[in-house]
Amino acid sequence: MSEALVLTLSCPDRPGITANVTGFLFEQGCNVLEAQQFNDRESNAFFMRVAFDPAGASSDTLRKGFAAFASRQGMDWKIVSRDRPRRVMLMVSKFDHCLASLLYRSRIGELPMEVVAIVSNHPVEAISHTDLSGLPFHHLPITKDTKAQQEAQVRAIAEESGAELVVLARYMQILSDEQAAYFAGRCINIHHSFLPGFKGAKPYHQAHARGVKMIGATAHYVTTDLDEGPIIHQDVEAITHADRPCDLVRKGRDIESRVLAEALRLHLEERVLLNGKKTVVFRG
Repeated sequence: MSEALVLTLSCPDRPGITANVTGFLFEQGCNVLEAQQFNDRESNAFFMRVAFDPAGASSDTLRKGFAAFASRQGMDWKIVSRDRPRRVMLMVSKFDHCLASLLYRSRIGELPMEVVAIVSNHPVEAISHTDLSGLPFHHLPITKDTKAQQEAQVRAIAEESGAELVVLARYMQILSDEQAAYFAGRCINIHHSFLPGFKGAKPYHQAHARGVKMIGATAHYVTTDLDEGPIIHQDVEAITHADRPCDLVRKGRDIESRVLAEALRLHLEERVLLNGKKTVVFRG
């Protein structure tokens, strides 16, 4: 059996798109394995994800054949291998729980990715609890005066390693507008999200002082709007009056790790399509 492919597309909504797409795949001898679609009536946009067995047809042939149809429909589309590991660069500061979670899930095959670089603004000793054996680690310290040079080094590492995606696994530095724009659409961040939102140092301690009843985390694409990029995945957990700040920190570590891992899985499996400031997420 040939390697499965994934077709994702978005375009203005009109009748017949689904029939035309599946008809094209049928004419090429392909077998549809999974298909999901969404019609956004607010923006009159159509989104679709199709996983299929090409049955011997090459991806290049399929792309060339689909291109003419897609052009007429004004589609933003791509056809990629479903199971090919994506090349990912991970960035981290001192808190390495998200990093450890992603590396473990990668090593057991849960996340289809190849970690091509780990970048930190702290030395490797700061994340000594995480097994980094065999992985390229880059210590790039940063100060207010060296921020531009450090970010240039990050971009260079991304280019040299062929990174297709950058994940801020609790990388506690605000990206400049230039950096955010450079990685637009291919950089995911994890952010603790509360109601109300607590900014600055020790957010879990601030939440405890306000007596919150729910904590959560949000994984989103990085934009120049800092923590307001398109949301990929969120989750929450109940808190009681008996929880201490250390309990919130412990629960926060768990929820941040699993929310980021799920967001990364959805992205790696081509299940996330951008819809303006929002996302369409085809779960599976």
